[in-house]
Amino acid sequence: MKPDEIRKLEAFFKRTFKGVDLKVKPMPKQNDTAEVYIDDEFVGTIGKDTDEGELSYHFTMSILDIDLD
Repeated sequence: MKPDEIRKLEAFFKRTFKGVDLKVKPMPKQNDTAEVYIDDEFVGTIGKDTDEGELSYHFTMSILDIDLD
């Protein structure tokens, strides 16, 4: 993803999850995916999708069962 997209996505997440130390980092060698970190811990990925001329982003976060205890 381009640096301006990363900045916009990071700003969106910071507005949505107020007070969280959140960073969005581009993935090397992939133009359509970025990683999301909270307090330097990886929490998920953002995928870029263009369908019929419309651009959207998809956030995917996996939660392990041990994290629920």
